[in-house]
Formats: sequence, structure tokens, C-alpha cells
Amino acid sequence: MTNLTPTTEPTVADNSAGLVESRRETGAKPRGGLRQLLPTMTPALVIGFSIVTAITLFGIFGPMFVQDPSTVRNIGMTPPSGDHVLGTTQTGQDVLAQLAYATRGSLQIGLIVGVLATLLSAFFGILGAYLGGFADEAFSLFSNVMLVIPGLPLVIVISGFVPQEQRGLWTIAVVLAITGWAASARVLRAQTLSLRNRDYVAAARVAGERSWRVIAVEILPNLLPVIASQFVFAVIFAILSEAGLAFLGLGASNSTTLGTMLFYAQNGFALQLKAWWWFVPPGLIIALFGCGLSLINFSIDEIINPKLRNVRAHAKLTRARGKAAK
Repeated sequence: MTNLTPTTEPTVADNSAGLVESRRETGAKPRGGLRQLLPTMTPALVIGFSIVTAITLFGIFGPMFVQDPSTVRNIGMTPPSGDHVLGTTQTGQDVLAQLAYATRGSLQIGLIVGVLATLLSAFFGILGAYLGGFADEAFSLFSNVMLVIPGLPLVIVISGFVPQEQRGLWTIAVVLAITGWAASARVLRAQTLSLRNRDYVAAARVAGERSWRVIAVEILPNLLPVIASQFVFAVIFAILSEAGLAFLGLGASNSTTLGTMLFYAQNGFALQLKAWWWFVPPGLIIALFGCGLSLINFSIDEIINPKLRNVRAHAKLTRARGKAAK
């Protein structure tokens, strides 16, 4: 995942001499315009994108093709069979149906938290750093306070104070977003402090451009890879944190998620009864989805960190020279 330590590395607007040389010798066309903001197609990116896409499609369309997950039958703890592909729970509920609805619920929480946390980090990180002065100091102080507070204990305390009947999907998502934006804001602040001193930003100011337009047109495009990486990280954080809260009994009471599946499996003694089909599928979905997002994040890192691009460019250049020598 992206290193959340403030850095002074060049931004995506800076060109890499090694990358240009590699493209010249290998005959590849230079990537210009918006294509520079897209990750290079690599095996890691293909695998990660395929995993994330498959799980997302299962969460979106799966509930349309499965049975009612709340239907109780007198065939509890039935192993996987033709009638029930992933078996049944202790009360005879179809595990595949629960998995489809739970995947959709976890994806919804991940998306909501990702969007809210990214907006909060962008507001406190980019806006404060660009305005400078008292606004920057106040935003930075608030971010530091939120950063030093232990995240998981704070989430548990906040969730514990919310009544169970009011602890819905949106409530859990808002709690996770409030506790998960500070580190990303620090990174965006460091990048914005570097960008606001660039010549093109100063020229826009001298030309009389409004502050919002300078941020939107001159600064924000150079921060898009960083923001995208932080969005991916926020989604991973949200799904894992929600699963942990649900496993502790503090999850959304009126929604089905992968965490609530694990909670009910633990309460139903699935491990002791060796009913692996009840707890392995939700755990595997969480692990695979996190792995897929991490692989995507590694690919985005190549845009953020020019050193990683130079390593790949040097490898391509070495292979090209080896083939030419033969």
C-alpha cells in the first residue's frame, strides 16, 4: 500500500529521464496527457483488477440469482450439495445466498467510507495547505489530533454508544470515515505544499485566477494518483474494520455484511462443528478483495513514486538491449 509518510518526491507532473530513454529504445509511444495519470498495465494490475471486478459483480448481481437468505429450514448444518452449493447454517439458511447479500453490504460500506474519507482528507489536506496561515495551522492541528488517537478503540467506543436499533449501514460508514481520514490528509498537505510553490501555480495567481480554480485546475490533477491510492486504502480499511466491528457484535444491526456472517458463524460454533462452509467463504472474500485492491494500489504507486517507474523502465531497457545484442 501507499506509504502514508509526507514526502517531497516529484509529483506525477515530473518526467523521468530513464522512462523516456526506455520508450525511445524499445519503440514504445510516450504516454501523454491523461494517460500519464493511468497505471501501466502490469500482471499485478490485471490480477488485482480481475479479482476486484469479479467480487464486485458477485455483490451487485449475485442477490438476483440466489434464494432468500433469511429462509429458515429444518436442514441445519448441511454440507455443500446440489441444492445448496455452499451448504446451510445452523438454522438451515442458505450460505451462498447470505454470502451474496453480505458481499453487497460490505461493498456498500467500503464505497461510502472511501468517498467520505477521501473528501475529508482532500478538504483538510489540500485546502488548508493551499490557503496557508491560520487555516493551515488549524487544519493541521486537527489532523494531528485525529491521527494520534488510536483508530480501532475509538471506533469501538463510538459504535458502542450508538443504540443497536440506530446502528445501520450508514452509521457504521460515517463512524469509520470520521476515524480514517487523518493520515491521508497529512500526505495531501505535504504534496500540496510542494505544488503551490510551482511556477505554473504562481502564474495562475498572478493572472488573477480564483483560488478554487487554481486548486481544481492546477493542483488537483497532479494529486489524482495520490487521491486514487488513498481511496483504495480507505476501502480496504473500511471493509476490514467493519468486519472486525461486526465480529465483536458492534456491526450494522439491520444489514448483512461479511463481518456479520463471521459473527453468526462464531456464535453458531461453526469452527467447533467443523462447518467450514459457513465461515471460510466470507473470510476468503475479504482476503481476496483486500489482496486485489492492494495489487491495484501497488500499480498506482508507480505513478506517485518516480523511482518505481525508473526501476520498471530500467528493466525494460535492459531487456531491450539484451535482445538487440543477440
